Amino acid sequence: MAYFETVGKIKYEGSRSTNPYAFKFYNPEEVVAGKTMEEHMRFSMAYWHTLTAGGSDPFGAETAIRGWDKYSGMDKAKARVEAAFEFMDKMALPFYCFHDVDIAPEGSSLREFYANIDTIVDLLEAGMKTSGKKLLWNTANMFTNPRYMHGAGSTCNADVYAHAAAQIKKGLEVGKRLGAENYVFWGGREGYETLLNTDMGLELDNIARLFHMANDYAKEIGFEGQFLIEPKPKEPTKHQYDFDAATCISFLQKYELDKVFKLNLEANHATLAGHTFEHELRVARLNGMLGSLDANQGDPQLGWDTDEFPLNIYDATLTLYEVLMNDGLGKGGINFDAKVRRQSFEPEDLFLAHIAGMDTYAKGLKVAAKLIEDRVFEDFIAKRYSSFKEGIGADVVAGKATLASLAEYALNNENPRKNESGRQEMLKAVLNQYILAE
Repeated sequence: MAYFETVGKIKYEGSRSTNPYAFKFYNPEEVVAGKTMEEHMRFSMAYWHTLTAGGSDPFGAETAIRGWDKYSGMDKAKARVEAAFEFMDKMALPFYCFHDVDIAPEGSSLREFYANIDTIVDLLEAGMKTSGKKLLWNTANMFTNPRYMHGAGSTCNADVYAHAAAQIKKGLEVGKRLGAENYVFWGGREGYETLLNTDMGLELDNIARLFHMANDYAKEIGFEGQFLIEPKPKEPTKHQYDFDAATCISFLQKYELDKVFKLNLEANHATLAGHTFEHELRVARLNGMLGSLDANQGDPQLGWDTDEFPLNIYDATLTLYEVLMNDGLGKGGINFDAKVRRQSFEPEDLFLAHIAGMDTYAKGLKVAAKLIEDRVFEDFIAKRYSSFKEGIGADVVAGKATLASLAEYALNNENPRKNESGRQEMLKAVLNQYILAE
């Protein structure tokens, strides 16, 4: 059965096309910086936003018109699989991602949940074989069900902790079966509201124990996907343990997990943490921890995770700049963790939104590649820090300097170098020039 009969396969038509159902900048076969756009981006469909989100918000019911909503239970889950592969085929999306509860209903018991997952995974596996689509990553939803009100890995209830472990175990088995290139841990409720009732040390230790158990089991069953942890600062938990990239890296290093995990970074999570997306990518890249991206953007007038499709060329350029400087994302990719607005309720809006997001990142990729080719920022930065290439600065970098030697240098240096302008406005103007150039 077809669920998107009004839309054909989306093709590249160039920047002057007026066809809303065509790519203007994303040409999968175009080579940029030595690889095709498809190889650079590794675009992915988010199962939850594309197939299960209905457009509800805290003040209103669902608005989305979806062909599979005439079914219920496992029949709806099976219909969503058909819709998923139709959508990915028409959108030229090579990958997809999902939480366990996205693909199958939990049922009345863990055993029933396992059985439901197995039934749907049979269908997913068959669809992947015929379509060539791949699983970028899967994960376990350990935040929606009321059992996780106190957290999953950070819960105060050992029985809940065991249930979380059971979901992860099944998730790793599913990931192995479907050839997932990554497995994501996102602690939606791994945090606390008040220290008055919280054993922070035990909670952090238990999260780390769960991660080590997962790594041990992955080795046991031969799962070869990359482990990713996804930072988020707030919403719903007041104090999230996975606040931002730096916090997560510190946690992973403390518990000797930094050789096992990389980071799956999301744009809207970065801004909620008070950072730019490129800042989070730079922190991860410098620490060898940049793994994968969730592409979206937030609304600066709204203080929550709005998960809008990424349409800001400026941000996309700086995002892809970091990706290129990282020599790509390896096993990772760019997952559209983004949803259409509640008012964009028709099935066609799913296509229009993904086209816009893919075009935005494609344009950003080309601009970023040109900036790197021309060494616009690298040469300026090298000159700005040139004092550390010679003399006392070189001694500092080489580890030869001491407080005493630096003090002696300062006392005897009668003509210190004058500070020079950082030219921030000029550099932003140059960035604009590259973005606006044809």
